[in-house]
Parts: sequence; C-alpha cells; structure tokens
Amino acid sequence: MGGNPAEDHPIAMNWLTRTKERGAYILHVDPRFNRTSSIADVFAKLRSGTDIAFVGGMINYAIEHNRIQQEYVREYTNASWIVGDGYGFADGLFDGYDPTTRSYDRARWAYALDEQGQPRRDPTLKHPRCVFRLLAQHFSRYDPDTVCRITGTPKDAYLRVCDLYTSTFAPDRAGTWLYAMGTAQHSHGTQNIRSYAILQLLLGNIGVAGGGGQRDARRVQRAGVHGSGTEQRRLCRAISRCRWKRTSI
Repeated sequence: MGGNPAEDHPIAMNWLTRTKERGAYILHVDPRFNRTSSIADVFAKLRSGTDIAFVGGMINYAIEHNRIQQEYVREYTNASWIVGDGYGFADGLFDGYDPTTRSYDRARWAYALDEQGQPRRDPTLKHPRCVFRLLAQHFSRYDPDTVCRITGTPKDAYLRVCDLYTSTFAPDRAGTWLYAMGTAQHSHGTQNIRSYAILQLLLGNIGVAGGGGQRDARRVQRAGVHGSGTEQRRLCRAISRCRWKRTSI
C-alpha cells in the first residue's frame, strides 16, 4: 500500500514474485498504476491521503463479516477489557479534550477495575464497554459506500481487497502488509501504521513477516535448541514477535 517495490525495491520484489508463483495473492493499493500494479492480482486506486479511510473500512469489513482470529483477540489482546465511563467519542473528538492546551486528559480513558484493582473483562466480547465493542462502534462509520466516496476507489476492487485480505484470519492462512517505503512517509504516517496494526491484530497476522505467529511458535517448539546459528537467530526473531505476546488494540 502506497509503495512501488517493483521499481524501488527490486530485490524484495523478487521474493514477492516467487511467493505469487506459489499461490499467494498480491494486492496493490496506490494512487498510481505502476509496475507493481501490473503484476498484482488486484489493483485498487485511491486518492492520496485517504489511506486511513481505506483501512478503516477493512477493519469494519473484518468485524462485520466475523473474520476475526477469536482466540488470539480474546486471550492475547486487551479486546475483552472493559473501559470506564469516562471514555467516549463524539463529533470527531474523544472525551477529555482541552481546547486551550489542545491535548487530552487520557486519565479519563482508564479501564473499569474489579475489587483487586485489575481490569474487568468480558471473554464473550459482548459487553458494550469492552474494547472490542468500542472498536467496532468507532469503525462502523467506514461502510463500503462511504469509503469509496472518500477514496475514489472502485467499489468492486475495494471489496475484492477486503475479501482476500481478511480471509487471512483463518489458521491455515497468513497475510503481511508492505508499507514502509510509502505510507509510513506521510505526515500522518504514524496513524496509518496504527490502522494497519489494528487490522493485523484482529486477523491474528502477528509474527515473522507480519503473519503466521502461531506457526512461528510451533516451529520454535519443534526446532528446540538444535539447528544452525542462522536458524537460531531466525527463531529468536520469531519468538520475540510471535502472537503469544499480549498486545493492545
């Protein structure tokens, strides 16, 4: 998304091409049709600067179609934690905004605590104040018609991207997001990356190369302490980024 590795990163593109030969899909989202677009399975054109709306719609699509890696989201993120009544969002601003300092009082966004001072949880993810439900409410505004109106993306191409990418929630599939040479350079690049991270967490695409964290963990278990130095370094990286680390949405 927002990059052209075929011309800017030809070595990386070599591996993308090999992956495609083995059955992977390449989805390209960019304002321009370029050499990367020409080899992509789906090219989705968008207006510059509308990345967050595009990805916000993908998050909404995943939630509405129940394409969520339930075990990971429930057990290894804060999705089940219940947020206190001081948090809210309306008219484009979160609660606690001070217009004089142009900053937020984030203490108002604290979790609801139990008698032991621990965050209350709802493992069913149905409580209206749990992180997952508040997330779903926040991104519900990004329906396909709204997204395509903002981004200018053809609706059929947009829905095809949503369908293919969110299918990686399944345990036998994985997806990764190649963004570093493009969207990270925006003035709001941090917000772009945050949006990508939310989608990756919901799909369970956590681990080496952005996907397959559970498989990384199992490979580590199988390999044990044996193997070459290179393999050991690769496994260490897998451990450090595998999906069993708790993370916040």
